[in-house]
Amino acid sequence: MRAALDCLMTRHHLTTRPPAEKAGRNEAPSLTAGLLCLALSPCAAVSSQGNDTVLEGVIDRHWQWVLEEYPERRLEYGDRSGNALWTDRSLEAFRSRYEDEGRFVSELERIEPATLSADGRVNRAMLLRQLRDNRSEFEDGLHLIALDMRSGPQHWHSMVDYLPMETEQDLLDWLSRLRALPEQLAQYQALLGKGLDKSRTQAQIVMSRVPAQIQTLLDGDASDSPFFRAFIELPEHLDASQQDALQDEARRVITEEINPAFAELLAFLEKRYLPGAREPGIGSLPGGKQVYARLAQHFTTTSMTPDEIHEIGLKEVSRIRFEMEAVIAEVGFEGDITAFNTFLRTDPQFYYDSPEALLEGYQAVSKRLDPGLVKLFGKLPRAPYGVRPIPDEEAPDTTTAYYMRPAIDGSRPGWYYVNLYQPEVRPKFEMEVLSVHESVPGHHLQIALAQELTGLPEFRRNGGFTAFIEGWGLYSERLGYDMGLYTDPYSRYGQLVYDMWRAVRLVVDTGMHYFGWDRQRAIDFFLANAAKTEADIVNEIDRYIGWPGQALAYKIGQLRMLELRSEAEAALGDKFDIRAFHDEMLGAGALPLDMLEERMDAWLAKAMAEAP
Repeated sequence: MRAALDCLMTRHHLTTRPPAEKAGRNEAPSLTAGLLCLALSPCAAVSSQGNDTVLEGVIDRHWQWVLEEYPERRLEYGDRSGNALWTDRSLEAFRSRYEDEGRFVSELERIEPATLSADGRVNRAMLLRQLRDNRSEFEDGLHLIALDMRSGPQHWHSMVDYLPMETEQDLLDWLSRLRALPEQLAQYQALLGKGLDKSRTQAQIVMSRVPAQIQTLLDGDASDSPFFRAFIELPEHLDASQQDALQDEARRVITEEINPAFAELLAFLEKRYLPGAREPGIGSLPGGKQVYARLAQHFTTTSMTPDEIHEIGLKEVSRIRFEMEAVIAEVGFEGDITAFNTFLRTDPQFYYDSPEALLEGYQAVSKRLDPGLVKLFGKLPRAPYGVRPIPDEEAPDTTTAYYMRPAIDGSRPGWYYVNLYQPEVRPKFEMEVLSVHESVPGHHLQIALAQELTGLPEFRRNGGFTAFIEGWGLYSERLGYDMGLYTDPYSRYGQLVYDMWRAVRLVVDTGMHYFGWDRQRAIDFFLANAAKTEADIVNEIDRYIGWPGQALAYKIGQLRMLELRSEAEAALGDKFDIRAFHDEMLGAGALPLDMLEERMDAWLAKAMAEAP
């Protein structure tokens, strides 16, 4: 459910300016050009107040439409009116949303950018990109690839981890959702069936894990179902008769309605869908290579081609491998990088022997992160975060960790979820770099700060572009050195392993979806270049198969951010203030990379003008 909700509104975003336009550009932006840009901005020449008001009206109406169409999102604002509802996932609803978004696009296109303030131009451009991207996804038929091993209704029981279950009404709302779940399952089946007809299917290797996930839900009696979990420990203020009534109704709904609906979906998947599912690469579908090229552009917010991205990946793999070999020499290991990686994967000294010890290790690492932030940031978020295990039902088929953003109304903290399944494959030397990425100064710091910004429309405070969000997470991993982390060579190697992991993604994602690599070739390339365990690697490769293009965002975003920092350091010398640089970079939410570049170029021009 976490992945499904996260993807509702922010899964695909497209922009067009390629990083190649800045590649190799070492000179600082021209101070004169920067000041002229500020002085001659269209908003300085044209009164913007009127059209900004018109734009704000469109943005506000669109946001109200979002909350109406996606009722699960209302809770983030303290509004429980959607707690008994699901998003309509019928074929008709997808068509209707496509048409509605087209009308919003037309309204935005009628507003001339030159008549808007600088902030207005950014808001208009970002919302247009999101709407156009959503429409492209529909036109490409990607909504028909409706679920996979990591997201879909088989995981929706995990909603109870962040839904309020404090009152009788909260529990009645959850019961209402459970009663409506069979309709949701029928909608998913209709989407998947249409996907079979339209040659828009998920990969067979990914979908082959889903039947076992569903079967787990069907095993045992109703009280064993994870959908019943909310009714095990009920609020004490409910009397015995109320508690019994809620539990009895929950068991009835699960037994008579939910389980038969899941059994029907399971039969459909096994008998119809899996035999018709595709090979690992989306390029195997009709027009699939063109679809992937578009996915690559909107996930990276560039106009880079899969060929260009593949080459960048190969160069990054070579560069990082050289740094890894230096660490191997430092520790005195006798053997090549393959042998060293095997040593790290298999030596018990690098692993905890129980899930409980592994969780305590993650919690200990997280406590060490906060003190180092004040050296790097002038502004820190108010929202707290905590560390939680990934639910047992999800852990075998998902990645090492993930982050869930806090509720924007402050009612729920951010959560850093860690995978405790098979602790013998979760190396200690990865824990610092992983925690930096998922919590602070990575996802939690960036996302919580964006939510706390004032003066931005809601779609920017509580959304954003993957290239920025994941690019920042990967950029943050290097900040661990500034925070006093990675003090031993194995933790430094862990940081390089994670950097290599994202470089490998550029190669294997384009390889499978565009160049026709089979799954085993991708696994072998990963194994040859990174010390992650084979269990992690297989889950990662299957994740890339199931979500084409998303894995490209991390490294492309990181490289652009590192380039912007390098330019600022070179231009300002000892006047460079890392705190001011980071505050500016994070001060407008998760921008597409071309808008981030424009923002940071303007900041650098101003800083140069103010420097002695």
